[in-house]
Amino acid sequence: MNIFDDKTNTSTEKIIKAAKGQIPADLVIKNAKVTNVLSEEIYTADIAITDGIIAGVGENYIGNQEIDVMGAYVSPSFIGGHVHLESSMLMASEVAKLVVPSGTTTVVADPHEIANVMGLQGISYMREATKNLPLDVYMTLPSCVPATELETSGVDLNSYDLALVIDAPWVLGIAEMMNFPGVINCDSSVLSKIQLGKDCNKCVDGHAPHLSGKDLCAYVAAGVCSDHECTTSDEAIEKLRLGMYLMVREATGARDLEALIPVLKAHNTRKCMFVTDDRHPKHLAKHISRMVKKSVKLGLNPIKAIQMASLNTAEYFGIKNLGAIAPGYKADLLVLNDLETFEPKMVFKNGKLTAQDGKMLVNTNSNSVPALRGSVNIKYLYHEDLKIKAKTDIVKTINVTPKTLITKRTDEKILIKDGFALPDIANDVLKIAVIERHKATGNIGLGFVKGFGLKSGAIASTVAHDSHNMIVIGTNDDDMYYAAVELVKSQGGKIIVENGKTLAHLKLPIAGLLSDKSAEDVQYNISKLEEAAQKIGCKIDDPFMSMAFLSLSVIPELKITDKGLIDVNSFEVTDLFV
Repeated sequence: MNIFDDKTNTSTEKIIKAAKGQIPADLVIKNAKVTNVLSEEIYTADIAITDGIIAGVGENYIGNQEIDVMGAYVSPSFIGGHVHLESSMLMASEVAKLVVPSGTTTVVADPHEIANVMGLQGISYMREATKNLPLDVYMTLPSCVPATELETSGVDLNSYDLALVIDAPWVLGIAEMMNFPGVINCDSSVLSKIQLGKDCNKCVDGHAPHLSGKDLCAYVAAGVCSDHECTTSDEAIEKLRLGMYLMVREATGARDLEALIPVLKAHNTRKCMFVTDDRHPKHLAKHISRMVKKSVKLGLNPIKAIQMASLNTAEYFGIKNLGAIAPGYKADLLVLNDLETFEPKMVFKNGKLTAQDGKMLVNTNSNSVPALRGSVNIKYLYHEDLKIKAKTDIVKTINVTPKTLITKRTDEKILIKDGFALPDIANDVLKIAVIERHKATGNIGLGFVKGFGLKSGAIASTVAHDSHNMIVIGTNDDDMYYAAVELVKSQGGKIIVENGKTLAHLKLPIAGLLSDKSAEDVQYNISKLEEAAQKIGCKIDDPFMSMAFLSLSVIPELKITDKGLIDVNSFEVTDLFV
């Protein structure tokens, strides 16, 4: 910014004069109960806003426009500290429609999913798609593309690639460093990405489930600043003691707030924030506000909760003048009737009334986004490619644990026919396949999974963390084959089939991850998927979310990628048969 820019100086002078009461402010919110996260108190005052900036907080301000909130609470709006927008399967404009009315006006997005498919082109796409929205979208640069060498991603992003965009003002740091074994074992390519963030004075987010003791010390000493994988109080306390920021997560598939609330109530929360990570559309509508409400209901002080949802997040990421109500701060504000429900009566973005009573007041459909190439490219698939030649009748099986990303290994008996291993449907042991879909390598990882409960048919998806190869679970090879072929035809999506017929299909043609339709259309198709899942006997509430993480080879204990069955504890491909 040119400090001699007349336009900038004129704006600053206008704000100064409005702060002093010499000229009317653009907008004054009158008679507000100011929820001050800086001083941790609540008091009555007027809030004067000029050029989208809070000019003053005090008494008797006059504005060209005045809104008397008659004693309602006014708080800073909410910030989502770590989110994968792609996990919503929606375009960014549709995400904004859902989250802004509930009070989230800023998010820090990790475009890790689309980067695994499209690389820098995918990051560029997300940047273009998030411009000019009533939702500020900052980004952290994906650190693990691919997450490990145990899978095939669409591209491989190294530190030199990330250096091309690290200095952009919308880039706040390096995203979750999932390859914690690479960090603590001094992998030079991993450490170079951390060093890039440190050299640019930007944060480095972490991802280290169950890491503890001296290994955790090594991880933190390397420069990793935060973690969103804590699932127990002991784990959270240890990481806070070592100086890490605690990102408390409430995703669709992993909800940790209730387990961590004792830590928030008993310890200093200034290094704690709320994040949503991966959420489906039906869980976006309340977003951060639901976490604030839940934490207060569980006994957390309301100001502490709002602080975690605003100031703490802004300070961690180094976003200047955001997350509080004070002169010079951005006028991103919420008007709340109470500090219990946290349902905003009004949402102000840059001093403009953007949503009211749960409804958007501005148009988000004007964004134009660039086109992307097709991304579902698999080698010609034959029925025989899904067959597993039996060595024994006991297999290492991925056992799904409800409401957590962590899986367990169990040894299960399978059926054998004509020398091939088959699912044992009666014992809920189903076949699973991960089909490489970026480079047509022909890689297919085959194994067995327990916990889904399918009695017939198959389910398949091109959303499979982190490389997003095609993942298929089924009771028989014919339906698994049919499902895979249909996803190639639609260039991505989620599908449920039975007896060679499609029961439900959500098409995701943008990188195999995103729909080009409205949120309402996507939610309708998701409901059809849920109905179809029940029809074929699925006993998991959200099978696609659970399935999507079965290929994530950085979360214990047993996972599967296109390269085979992965023992996460030893970080290597393991034999399927016991």
